[in-house]
Amino acid sequence: MSKNETQAKDLFSAYQQNVDKFFNSFRQSVPQYHQAITNVQQEFLQAYENIADSTLTIQKEFAQKAGIAANIPEATLKAMHDTTEELLKTASIQNQVTLATIDATQQNIKTFNDNAKSFADLNKNIMQSWISAFTTKNN
Repeated sequence: MSKNETQAKDLFSAYQQNVDKFFNSFRQSVPQYHQAITNVQQEFLQAYENIADSTLTIQKEFAQKAGIAANIPEATLKAMHDTTEELLKTASIQNQVTLATIDATQQNIKTFNDNAKSFADLNKNIMQSWISAFTTKNN
């Protein structure tokens, strides 16, 4: 136990201390998770880029050594370019939808949290009402 912590004297204080420790521990790990996920995403993108580059390099070398002509009609080049542009637009829309979904999820969690607090306050008020109704008053 650290110097700043005092031994709890009752059940509720002990419980609160442990709950606080639990959530503080998780809060400290959030930046590590964020960094780890970012690193995995970057490594994933790099791996796929390397695969695409390697595949293209091998295919190009094979075509050159085998004497296969790589010239294609202008219409095919345009179709490839247009397809790439449409894929990029689709990816952009997917990213927007994903970010909007994350934002909506965050808002839903915030709303749940606000509602949980209101529910706790309501229960506290009901409890107070019951206690005052059953408590005898001394005159």
